[in-house]
Amino acid sequence: MSGGMLVGRRQIATVFLAFAFAYFLSTLVRAITATLSPTLTAEFELEARDLGLLAGGYFLGFAFTQLPMGTWLDRHGPKRVVVSFLCVAVVGCLLFSVATHFSLLLAARVLTGIGVSACLMAPLTGYRRWLAPPMQLRSNSWMLMVGSFGLVGATLPVHWLMPYLGWRPLFWLLAAGVVVSMALIAWTAPAWRHNLAADAPDDAAPDTAPAGAGYAAVWRDPFFRKLAPIGFFNYGGFVAMQTLWAVPWLTRVAGYAPYDAANALFWISIALLGTYWLWGVANPWLAQRGIPAARLMAWCLPAAMAVFAAILIAGPAAGTGAWAFFLCVSTVVTLAQPAVAMALPPALAGRALSAYNLVVFAGVFVVQWGIGLLIDLFIGGGLDTVAAFRAAMSVFLGCCVVSYIYFLWAPPHNRRVVLRPA
Repeated sequence: MSGGMLVGRRQIATVFLAFAFAYFLSTLVRAITATLSPTLTAEFELEARDLGLLAGGYFLGFAFTQLPMGTWLDRHGPKRVVVSFLCVAVVGCLLFSVATHFSLLLAARVLTGIGVSACLMAPLTGYRRWLAPPMQLRSNSWMLMVGSFGLVGATLPVHWLMPYLGWRPLFWLLAAGVVVSMALIAWTAPAWRHNLAADAPDDAAPDTAPAGAGYAAVWRDPFFRKLAPIGFFNYGGFVAMQTLWAVPWLTRVAGYAPYDAANALFWISIALLGTYWLWGVANPWLAQRGIPAARLMAWCLPAAMAVFAAILIAGPAAGTGAWAFFLCVSTVVTLAQPAVAMALPPALAGRALSAYNLVVFAGVFVVQWGIGLLIDLFIGGGLDTVAAFRAAMSVFLGCCVVSYIYFLWAPPHNRRVVLRPA
């Protein structure tokens, strides 16, 4: 059964749209701190490390929930889990809107991160059971495309609304939108079967991964372990740059005004939206021709790292186009999530996705906060702002290179195939 469509096309379209709306809101609230960073920095007198911690607090909330959430998804299904979690997101948005000091802002961001942490993993867990493998890859890419709409919404639209509403009422609107998404998911999502031995792939033992089991089978999987460093540094860093550090680079290194930086982030998000759409179109075609996600990452990640190195060398000359190119090429890392899920039996899909998501968002938190700490450290050591940004991000690039080398040449006990690019 794992090879065919388990849900009708019309129903899956409705389900996709309901989950996509929730994910749209989650990415909007995730990225809004980048657009609001000049306002929040001025109003709360934030240092670079504070801004990094505030943005990273969202991902810290994500990381807190991933392991229990994976078990709950496998046991209770996407509908019950995501609706329950989104209640916390409503509280987080409302708390952020009334915060008067940094600690409350941070607590609200953590709560919001907890609340929306199932918005992608829940539908991907469902797609693992409901859709054929090529359609799982397409649905993953198109969910991320919808997420890019959220990133677009967090840029110029937020900047345009700020003079009329202020930043606090924006979070009231977000809370209301989350409530609407909860109702849509509760209405459309299919019922969930607790055990699904019949849907296990032919080469898996369906009775070896009951829904009540832990994460041992996931952590032991060699494919999962091979992708873990890539998930932490390359994937986590991709999200960290997209949702925070691209804007401070543009304003503090390239000299953009806040409006120009918001405009740049808008066009970067449009470029990402188109890239995810192309991945969604191409993935079934690539899968049919035997080109796996791991091989695509082996081919494309060196290009992404080379572009990032060029950004660091160019310094103030690296603007919107360079950042858009880097982030678009880096989207190849998003193929890792469905690849990890498909490498394990359907009964483990929620845990596989959540475990990998934990790795990714722990990486986002470390990279976002770590770069802020390093920037402050290097400035305190006598470097100017441009040099401090370059130095901090060079440390991040070095970590990405090491994780890629591990991905290609991991020890024999921890690999399935040699992935050296042709």
